[in-house]
Amino acid sequence: MRLNKFHLLAVGATAALAACTPAEQNPQDAFFDAILAHCGNAYEGRVTTGDPETDQTWMNNRIVIEVRECTDTRIRIPLHVGDNHSRTWIISKTATGLELKHDHRLEDGSDDPMTMYGGSTISPGTPYEQAFPVDEFSKQLFTELDATVSLTNTWYMSFPDENTFRYRLSRENREFHVDVDLSNPVEAPQAPWGWEDHYQY
Repeated sequence: MRLNKFHLLAVGATAALAACTPAEQNPQDAFFDAILAHCGNAYEGRVTTGDPETDQTWMNNRIVIEVRECTDTRIRIPLHVGDNHSRTWIISKTATGLELKHDHRLEDGSDDPMTMYGGSTISPGTPYEQAFPVDEFSKQLFTELDATVSLTNTWYMSFPDENTFRYRLSRENREFHVDVDLSNPVEAPQAPWGWEDHYQY
């Protein structure tokens, strides 16, 4: 078949366009970058799904998250519930995906016995949601501390819409959601307990 010059030009232009089109971003990198974009800001949240008895403290106190410390591979997000400044979420890039850890401190800054539990992604997820099934370290910790109800935990972090960040804990007979309003930055609370001693590295 003989090709005319216009056909050849069209084929060449299509090939050139394909070569210049950037590859689609890894969904985990896109998710990480979406959180990274809020570094330095604090936002108020509220419990949107929970148990009135189990989650009473969360429901009856002001909840504030702060995207406080960010690098290219790790984001630390203190979580303040009323006057409790013990919690920090740590989201890290690993060789296999993303990892979520819950760093808990006592008021004197020392480690809470129940600390550094969490999980790692086992699927690519999406730019808007990542799932973190409980890891083996956490299962051992939960067993040692008589918290075996948590052995099947999966934590989720997501952006249900452009103005909301959601933290979700899910297991059989347990659903807990905190929705954070990203449209209205607020003043950050005090530094989390132990921050000066444990986070300068």
